Amino acid sequence: MKAAVFSPARIPAAIAIVVIAVCAVFADHQNKIVSDQASRADVLAKVNVIRAKLEGNINGNFQLARGLVAAVTTEPYMGQQRFAELASRLFNEESQLRNIAGAPDLVISLMYPMAGNEKAIGLDYRKNDQQRAAALRARDERRPILAGPVDLAQGGQGFVGRFPVFVKSAGNTDRFWGIVSAVVDVQRLYQASGLLDKDLGIDIALIGNDALGAGGVRFFGDERVVQSDPVTADVFVPSGSWQIAAIPRSGWPTTPANAWEFRAIMAAAAALILTPFLAAGRLIDERQRNYWELHRLSRRLELALEASAIGVWEHDLETNHLTWDDRVNEIYGREADGGPRGYSDWAGAIHPEDLPRALADFDNAVAGRSTYSSEYRVVRPDGEIRHVRSRAIFYQTANNSPRMVGAEWDVTADVLLNTDLVRAKQLTESKNTELESAKARIEHVALHDSLTDLPNRRYLDQVLEDYAAKARLGGGCAALLHVDLDRFKHINDTLGHAAGDAMLVHASSVLKSNVGDRGFVARIGGDEFIVLCTVHNDVAQPAVLADRIIEQMRRPVYYHGHECRFGVSVGIAIDNGRDADARQLLVNADIALYRAKRRGRNRHEFFSGELQSEIVNTKRVADEILAGLERNEFIAFYQPQFDAKTLDIVGVEALARWRHPEKGILAPDAFLKTAEELNVVSTIDQKILHQSLLDFEAWSAEKIGIPRMSVNVSARRLQDGELLKSLRELNIRKGTFSFELVESIFLDDNDDLVTWNVEQIKQLGIDIEIDDFGTGYASIVSLLKLQPRRLKIDRQLVDPIVNSPRQRQVVSSIIEIGKSLGIEIIAEGVETMKHARLLKGLGCDILQGYAFGHAMDADALRSFIRTRRLRVAS
Repeated sequence: MKAAVFSPARIPAAIAIVVIAVCAVFADHQNKIVSDQASRADVLAKVNVIRAKLEGNINGNFQLARGLVAAVTTEPYMGQQRFAELASRLFNEESQLRNIAGAPDLVISLMYPMAGNEKAIGLDYRKNDQQRAAALRARDERRPILAGPVDLAQGGQGFVGRFPVFVKSAGNTDRFWGIVSAVVDVQRLYQASGLLDKDLGIDIALIGNDALGAGGVRFFGDERVVQSDPVTADVFVPSGSWQIAAIPRSGWPTTPANAWEFRAIMAAAAALILTPFLAAGRLIDERQRNYWELHRLSRRLELALEASAIGVWEHDLETNHLTWDDRVNEIYGREADGGPRGYSDWAGAIHPEDLPRALADFDNAVAGRSTYSSEYRVVRPDGEIRHVRSRAIFYQTANNSPRMVGAEWDVTADVLLNTDLVRAKQLTESKNTELESAKARIEHVALHDSLTDLPNRRYLDQVLEDYAAKARLGGGCAALLHVDLDRFKHINDTLGHAAGDAMLVHASSVLKSNVGDRGFVARIGGDEFIVLCTVHNDVAQPAVLADRIIEQMRRPVYYHGHECRFGVSVGIAIDNGRDADARQLLVNADIALYRAKRRGRNRHEFFSGELQSEIVNTKRVADEILAGLERNEFIAFYQPQFDAKTLDIVGVEALARWRHPEKGILAPDAFLKTAEELNVVSTIDQKILHQSLLDFEAWSAEKIGIPRMSVNVSARRLQDGELLKSLRELNIRKGTFSFELVESIFLDDNDDLVTWNVEQIKQLGIDIEIDDFGTGYASIVSLLKLQPRRLKIDRQLVDPIVNSPRQRQVVSSIIEIGKSLGIEIIAEGVETMKHARLLKGLGCDILQGYAFGHAMDADALRSFIRTRRLRVAS
């Protein structure tokens, strides 16, 4: 390729191209120089117009001011009125003057116009850092000085021309009167001079503030203009000059406007010159290329045969004479001496096992005058075995002599490679078999519980949907049994986890033996199992299975000499075909399991619509309770307590009520059970306590006459480590409050924290009362240990005393026990005055019940007490 490009035939064309290229570059460069000069001349013409306007406007404004200076020279003592009269005439002329100020002794006292320039009056040039230098320079050089642009005391910017004023004094000497300052408005000057013209077409910068020329500071325009090789010109102003710099608004053109047109003309001229040279060179090249192509093909064939190690042979079928080239001799291990070869040389070198097939292939090709193709082994003279592939075609010479001409090449490496590949393939297949086995083991581990070898939760999730669908297709429905072990934790805690694991293995074997191949058993965690089975006609079938499992699980299991017993609770849910998600079966079975545990364990329960409604209702109540706590719907109602002898009010009991937004006032039996499950009973207790404190303080301030308040406190509240801290913050007055604690809290083995909290509550001056006494399990020892202030006999014991002497004796015994221990006795549930008289006779101290008053809110209690007082007074 390189030789073709730089062939001698193309040298004249190459010289012509070089010459034309040099000329084109030079011409393009000269064209750019001319274009740049034209652009700069155009910008300079616009700059000269701006410069002339600036000089004219500045000098014109200064000329107006000189007339006023001359007047001040003749009237040095003129006042503001005279100064304004003379200055106003200047403003009648077209100018950019903003104001003129007179500063006798360098202090401004004369001004026109005064409006808007009041701030400048009294300005002392000697004390103003920005304007002092220019003012003193005008005085010392005795000539007008142009300063600016400067920031004006009255606001804005201006160019200030300061004219020193000297007046004749005694002795005909010059006395410095002061300075007359003419302020030229910056924006108006720029506007009048064309600097702000949007159609100007150039960007301008002004340099040389205070008329310092090119050495001054730029005060107009962008720094980009100064840095972009601008056209410059001097603007001569009084006391110095400015430098104006300008560039085209879009910057200096990098390419002349006629560049491409100029280059197109040069390209056309070059094409006309080069075409004859190129045509002649092409014809010469074509001749040379044909010659070299023939040489290249011959050499290429020779190199290809040498590189591929392919040998060429020819076999004369009439004489059996063979002609081998050097590469065929090399393949057969013969000397490359060009000696004659015969048919026997070829057939004698073939491996005996391959010879019959090789001869048959050759004879068939000759007989059919077709293509010969064969592969065989040859044994070299040194004993080395090589694999050879041979191909040939039949042809006849000009004298009709039949011949075979073909090629042979050594394929030993390919055969060995194929052998290795087959061996590698067999090894890979063996490895794949091992991997498949390992994968199956991993999947089994991932989908099965390691302890019981039952399917786990993940496996259950995968098969549940399909299991339910197959059950429906088979004309039945899927039943799911959620099995949970009872008392399993007790075994774990007492005998250790190994015993617990043994129980789980036993439970799994019981489940598998009962379900067999008719269902699916999984362990989903801890002591929970799932059983899937198919129900056809008998919906009681899952119940029979559950009973059988429960019965077998009850039997004792021996572990290392220990007899272990546990039971199971079973929740059953049957697929009704209406739920889109079969996983809902898990939720339903769990709900049924919860019902089974609540009803005593060791039993089974079916999920039903009623159970779901109950759960939904419980959830709704729970949500409403939580919302009610946020909205402060739980309030305190109060039931008065009366002295059994005098029937005077000796206290009230605070009772929790729920002001439901739809159902009105609800008693604790409507919400307490759900509140306990939500663990918010202590929160309700706390709200009632806070409200009771507020109401009690209000009653005390009104002198209602309620000496004591009792409030219920839950067991969980007593176990709160922060209880005492919160009570101390409430600052409850001693002897005014008592806490009612249910009897079941105080069993003989109650925990230390509860006991300690109770003792500390007493130390705060809060009395302790035992509520619902007679229904729990408190012993005399517990009473001695607790030492409560009062006992409240439960209404279940009080109600029958009217008709039952035996029940009266029980109540009497409780009263006697309390009296003997110094404990006051309260009877609740006093429904009639006959109850009241009997209880009074038995020695009861305080009565509480509907016979005297219902539970009521704070306002109703206040009215109740006042009405009672009026009735007693009357």
